Amino acid sequence: METNKVLHFVPSEVPPSGMSKNGYFFQEMDTDDSGCVLLNTSRRYVKLMNFEEEVRAHRDLDGFLARASILLDETAASLDDVLKRMLHHVGQDSHVSEPACNFEEVMSMLFTDAGAQEVNVHLLSETIQGVTATATGVQYQQSWLCILCNVKHLQRRHVCISRLERPQNWGENCCEVRYVILILAPLKMKSTKTAMELGRTFATLFSDISFRQKLLETKTQEEFKEALVFQRHQLTATNQQPVALGKEKTDPRSQKPLKCKDFFKAGRGYYEDWCRRLPFYPSDFTEGIVGSNKTLLKYMTTAIFLYIAILLPAIAFGSLNDESTRGEIDVRKTIIGQSIGGVIYSLFAGSPLVIPLTTAPLAIFISVIRGICDDYNLDFPAFYACIGLWNCLFLILGGIFNVSLLMKLFKRSTEEVIALFISIAFVVDAVKGTVKIFHRYYHAPTLENRSLEEFPQGGDLLGGNRSEVVAGLALNALPESFIQCTRERPVLCLLLMLGTLWMGYTLYQFKRSPFLHAKVREVLSDCALPISVLMFSFIGSYLFSDIELPVFKVHDRPIFNVAPFERLSPMNVVCAMGLGFLLALLIFIDQNIVVSLTNAPENRLLKGTAYHWDLMLSGLINILMSVLGLPWMHAAFPHSTLHVRQLAFVEQRVEGGHLYETIVQVKETRLTSLAANIFIGVSVLLLPVPLQWIPKPVLYGLFLYIALTSIDGNQMCDRMALLLKEQTSYPPTHYIRKVPQRKIHYFTFLQMMQLLVLCTFGMYPIPYMKMIFPLVMILLIPIRNNVLPHIIEAKYLDIMDAQHM
Repeated sequence: METNKVLHFVPSEVPPSGMSKNGYFFQEMDTDDSGCVLLNTSRRYVKLMNFEEEVRAHRDLDGFLARASILLDETAASLDDVLKRMLHHVGQDSHVSEPACNFEEVMSMLFTDAGAQEVNVHLLSETIQGVTATATGVQYQQSWLCILCNVKHLQRRHVCISRLERPQNWGENCCEVRYVILILAPLKMKSTKTAMELGRTFATLFSDISFRQKLLETKTQEEFKEALVFQRHQLTATNQQPVALGKEKTDPRSQKPLKCKDFFKAGRGYYEDWCRRLPFYPSDFTEGIVGSNKTLLKYMTTAIFLYIAILLPAIAFGSLNDESTRGEIDVRKTIIGQSIGGVIYSLFAGSPLVIPLTTAPLAIFISVIRGICDDYNLDFPAFYACIGLWNCLFLILGGIFNVSLLMKLFKRSTEEVIALFISIAFVVDAVKGTVKIFHRYYHAPTLENRSLEEFPQGGDLLGGNRSEVVAGLALNALPESFIQCTRERPVLCLLLMLGTLWMGYTLYQFKRSPFLHAKVREVLSDCALPISVLMFSFIGSYLFSDIELPVFKVHDRPIFNVAPFERLSPMNVVCAMGLGFLLALLIFIDQNIVVSLTNAPENRLLKGTAYHWDLMLSGLINILMSVLGLPWMHAAFPHSTLHVRQLAFVEQRVEGGHLYETIVQVKETRLTSLAANIFIGVSVLLLPVPLQWIPKPVLYGLFLYIALTSIDGNQMCDRMALLLKEQTSYPPTHYIRKVPQRKIHYFTFLQMMQLLVLCTFGMYPIPYMKMIFPLVMILLIPIRNNVLPHIIEAKYLDIMDAQHM
């Protein structure tokens, strides 16, 4: 959604006698014991400085650069202390000669209580702040503050910029201040040289969130000046940059209406994807590695996070495929396939932050194919490969004929329903695995339709507890599998799963806590998942080594087996085409939705998308997977969005008592996913041990962690939470402000119904019912575009589908 950024100015005029010189006009009056006064506030919007047309902007900046007053990493915490240091720095500057000016008086003039001894309303008199007008209303840019002051005895204008060592909370709309710009000007100046005009110049520079992030990375005053000059060139050239034709014609995110003729421009989509992405290909490897702004530590922690976040689901789904296919596709093959496909994708994809994986829907699809092969006596490797090749053909044709343009029909609400379904699928897999463990080990064991108490050799032990009974049975030489049926094992499994979730999510949220240094908090948050997995794997496999925990199986079989296609009849090949089309439909939807969520506007990715080429690349990768009997893969949620979050630099703001994070910049690199997938390939050498030291409950805890962190920012989940909240605690989001509450709850209920239908078809135990799951996903498009507008007004639907930014 388009945003309209403006500068918000609290204006000042020459006050009458008895009033302070400020923008918050107030009049002193007789006060009661509480010290109450009247405060009159006047506000107006100010246009951003046009650096291309207004010459004064360049002259203002040149004048500042010639006599720069810059304070880096200021340690003062209070606003008064910061301003005193800034005024002291201006007064001590060798370029400044202001003999008639008393900077202590200037300090008092910055606030509303100047010259009023009986009034204690201590507010800034004149300020400029950036505000953004979006569907959410008006949001203040709280990380910077421009303070203006007209001083009678000044001879010329002065500018001082202070960068604080850490963000400071200075009250409403100033909760995360990192930069302070102080503008001092003589009282009588030419209209283009007033404090207001000078402040407008610097406020325009600081209104760019990416520029503020670059200033944080500067270490010296010279680097700070260079960043200012570079930002000036950027603002000057902004209106001169032509719009890329590719985005207007074949980018699904463009506003161009969808037309049938767009699908017949064969090859146009991926050709324009190449033109859009190829110029940035070298920077995908050098960004954050070469130059002054190195982020090696962030790359290392992200690569470690991806290694764990990709490897453990690969093990879990490989174990699931091993059970459903009876060893045809096992853990070893899944890990090898993940490494091969992941390396190819990270090297050649147009969206390198997207992570390809074999997923739960694909594992379900594979189990259904195995059931069909058993029912009709078909060779599984050959039939599996044939279905995969048909699927790849449809995906490649989809890339050639620009089918990804259909993503224009997907609204935010539809994407969020599907994303939430995937999160629920992770939870269901974890719960099913845990229930299976409890069902097998928690209840009393039985032998040949007789309970433990009826077992003759255990009659003398019935008076003791269960552990004593089992110990006594062990003495009577019962099988080891019988002895292991104790309640300690399932309870420990439950604790390991919940412990992995608790530690992972606690460390993930640790960056919002006030403890330790900011860099340490960031590293702990980035490494939350690896730390929790290693910690609870150690607890389960070492500290409780006497309790045998369930682990995945490893088979000693050849990894690569070319499919024997000669075992299929022509009719089998034709039947495989239908299943291949359904599989292609599933991969098409998941692939494009994940790419869309990854490239959402709030993520501020700058290098462009490549929907058509990425879809074709998925088809090419799955050709190799199909022929070699490896599991299929596609772009995975939420791993891709979590990858973006790991590489992002964020800026926090407080609005209505709620803390929001805004992504400032994302390092768009291929190195993290490339390194992670290479390490995953090397991990085959760690089979069976030490990877088997990771118990299955820890894998289930990982699933819960991924599901919980993936709902962060999901608007549908936020609206579902409103059903349990009182109205006074509703967050100040755009749909709360602009949509009637009843309409919001109607829309949420309808989304929940769609989610329930998806869960029914995707998780119901009837195998063939799961085959039509992709068609159900497609049906969400006409439901949103054609059915819902008859229930809720279209204008309200569009508001609730708007970006949260």
